[in-house]
Amino acid sequence: MDADHEHNWKFAQCFGDKGDMDDITEADIISAVEFDHTGDYLATGDRGGRVVLFERNEGKRGCEYKFYTEFQSHEPEFDYLKSLEIEEKINKIKWLKRQNSAHFLLSTNDKTVKLWKVYEKAVKVVTDCNITNDVRLGGAEPPALNVSDLKLPTTTHHDTIVAAVPRRIYANAHAYHINSISVNSDGETFISGDDLRINLWNLNVSDQSFNIVDIKPANMEELTEVITAAEFHPINCNLFMYSISKGAIRLADMRDSALCDRNAKVFEEPEDETAKSFFTEIISSVADVKFSADGRYILSRDYMTLKLWDINMEKRPVKTIPIHNHLQSKLCDLYENDFIFDKFECTFSGDGNWALTGSYNNFFQIHSTDPADTPPIHLQADKSAFKAKKAGSTKNKASAAVRRPTTELTLADYQRKILHASWHPRENSIAVAATNNLFIFSTL
Repeated sequence: MDADHEHNWKFAQCFGDKGDMDDITEADIISAVEFDHTGDYLATGDRGGRVVLFERNEGKRGCEYKFYTEFQSHEPEFDYLKSLEIEEKINKIKWLKRQNSAHFLLSTNDKTVKLWKVYEKAVKVVTDCNITNDVRLGGAEPPALNVSDLKLPTTTHHDTIVAAVPRRIYANAHAYHINSISVNSDGETFISGDDLRINLWNLNVSDQSFNIVDIKPANMEELTEVITAAEFHPINCNLFMYSISKGAIRLADMRDSALCDRNAKVFEEPEDETAKSFFTEIISSVADVKFSADGRYILSRDYMTLKLWDINMEKRPVKTIPIHNHLQSKLCDLYENDFIFDKFECTFSGDGNWALTGSYNNFFQIHSTDPADTPPIHLQADKSAFKAKKAGSTKNKASAAVRRPTTELTLADYQRKILHASWHPRENSIAVAATNNLFIFSTL
């Protein structure tokens, strides 16, 4: 690893209101971040059901994005059968690979997945009209025209707008909250997963799905685990994995049977009986799983650690990286304030050499996936980085980005956390959501 690599990371951009925590409305908090397959576009979803797209600003050096479009993806609903309110909050966004000039992406809240088409639409106006302005405004009738005087109306380009239309709505297939969607490498199917089931959809068929995983027991009192995340293998369209709250990751093969109740592989560490406590099961629950781009490695994040697994070795991870060791003595307080249930995402770099995950006080960490014990890179998505860039100070900008986390955190620091992040597929640029702000950091 380059000894200067840490100092190469710089704050590049910030979108959103840079106000204080007290001024933030719940609807503005970002709940999903995702680069597309090219890295030229970036999407965010928030708790208000909105999706905002950003486009790479080619006219600028380095890594810089500009606003592209925004649309309302989900609205609040009410389930009258269960007397439950269904939030509009966007849980996940996934881009489809681009095949023409339009963009397609999937977004989901707790119950409904939608396929959106986003495209540029030309606005044209009619010119050379035979009716004069006087007549349009209610004036006197014009003199009669000869046939030779009549002109064929023509249209001219007036403006270009970005339109977003829902092409498919995949509804009524989940009894529990959807926590994952993943597009298959075949480009034709995707999975949606909730706490107890995973469904397989064809992108062109919105009224039918196939249940491929079902862990719901006959008696719900016997329920011991729930599904926490699911993802397709990036190359083999028959393979997918899902993680469970008991700390295991299961790899399933759709060629084995219609219902994937037998696992091809299970990645799980043996439990240390001597270290068990009241919090053991909570902190070992896997919050997120990701395949590397080549499908060889799996990255998993639980509350305390980030783990790197080799798909060919099930017994133990290749590397276990402690993230929240300094919080070990504060688990009681974290439990009482519900922070122990925070679900931090993780992601690989495009080349698989790095792993990214978040923490509290708007800190996030970049770790080498090399089995060697390499020091992590600590970065902070902080307003001071934005202010330093505005002031034009390169030195302050870098120091505002690269900081050391402190172990003493206040209640406000726990509320400021990096849960959602995405890594550019082709370069060292990352997008992280810090409450209602989107921060971009880069080595460019």
